[in-house]
Order: sequence, then structure tokens, then C-alpha cells
Amino acid sequence: MSTLEIRDLHVSIETDQGTKQILRGVNLTINSGETHAIMGPNGSGKSTLAYTIAGHPRYTVDSGSITLDGADVLEMSIDERARAGLFLAMQYPVEIPGVTVSNFLRTAKTALDGEAPALRSWIKDLRGSMEALRMDSSFAERNVNEGFSGGEKKRHEIVQLELLKPTIAVLDETDSGLDVDALKIVSEGVNRVKENTGLGVLLITHYTRILRYITPDFVHVFVDGRVAEEGGPELAERLENEGYDRYLTGTTVG
Repeated sequence: MSTLEIRDLHVSIETDQGTKQILRGVNLTINSGETHAIMGPNGSGKSTLAYTIAGHPRYTVDSGSITLDGADVLEMSIDERARAGLFLAMQYPVEIPGVTVSNFLRTAKTALDGEAPALRSWIKDLRGSMEALRMDSSFAERNVNEGFSGGEKKRHEIVQLELLKPTIAVLDETDSGLDVDALKIVSEGVNRVKENTGLGVLLITHYTRILRYITPDFVHVFVDGRVAEEGGPELAERLENEGYDRYLTGTTVG
């Protein structure tokens, strides 16, 4: 069992107008085998939380803590966080010209495990994961995300999730830009990894549609850089019907 604990986390960024506080005291605990959905309006700080967990240098942690199984995540470099078991599926996956999907994934797996996977079993695992996510095998020899559609980029993120086997995954608006068919396929992939590995999931989304396929154990409403309310799946249903107006008292943050 792994546990990601976030305690009283305050985060800011530097802008042209000066320092801007975004997270204002976030408290969350995610355990292996749990799915936590973070929902909230645009500009509420959801993606900031994701990038802070991953170690994006733009964000400054002013106070608070993030620990993984008691280890101080904030003291880790980005690659150390990945080796410790943290994974971020990005809202906007980047292109990496000149690096094929196959080489990228095998290099990442080697860095995580400390040794290269056996080539024959690796090829089998890669093809199996891509087939399950309805990706043609030719994608393995294409450059990472180069010329991929939005849906193909998101499927590739889940291939990474399946092959790299992290303990805690942060999925930052994985549903954005997906049609219904792609949403089902991606959701099935997340559910499959969770079932096979005991993955803990922090799922960031605006909408409830992905929660029809990935059932959350906990729902957290994120407003103005903090958790405004917590509950179970029924809270997501209420948000679908009522929206976020009841939580909004004025301007949200970026």
C-alpha cells in the first residue's frame, strides 16, 4: 500500500504583475487502490496541484508538504519522483521529435527499473497495451506524439501508465478533447491498470462524463485554490445538476 499525503499546501507563481498565490491550503490523502476525482471550475488551481506534485519548476511551494509513503516529495527531483512511483498524464502531452514511442517507453522503463527489460517480452507487452487501447502497432515507430490526434496522445499516456506501472497516477483532464469512443477506451485502460496493479488515481476533470466510466471513491470540489467540499460519487451527480455556482463568491485564481 502506498499513500500520497498533501498537507496544508500553499503554492504561488511569478507573473508580470508579481507573485500570484494559487493553492491556498490543500489537504488530500490518496491511497493505493483508491480513485479520487477533483472537480472544479476553470482557474480553480486543479492543474497547478498536478504540476506541483510532478515538480514543475514554475510553481513555488510557499508552505505545506507532499509525502509519498513518508518520503518528502518536495525534496525530490522530477526523475526521483517518477522512480518513487508518481506519474502525471498531462492535459496537453508534448511532442518529442526524433524519439520514437518504442525507444521513449523502453528508456523510461529502464530508468525506473535500473535495467533494460528483455526485448522479446517488452515488444509483446508494448504491442498488447497498444492493441488494448486501439492504437495501431505502427505508432510504436512514430515520434512521440508527433502528428498524433488529441485522442491518440491521450491513449499514448495510458500506454505509458500501463507499462511503467506507477503507484500513484495524476490524470490531468485526460478526458479533454476525447470523443465518446476514445473516452471509453481510455477509461477502460485506467480501470485495467488499477485492477492489475492497485494503482491510486487522482483524476482531475471539469465534467462528470468520465466518471461514468471511472467510478470515483471520493470526489473533491476544488474552488479558489482549496478543497471546498468532499463526498462520494453522489457529489459528482449533484455537480452535474447544479454546477459550481454555490461555491463561487467572486473571482477564481489561475
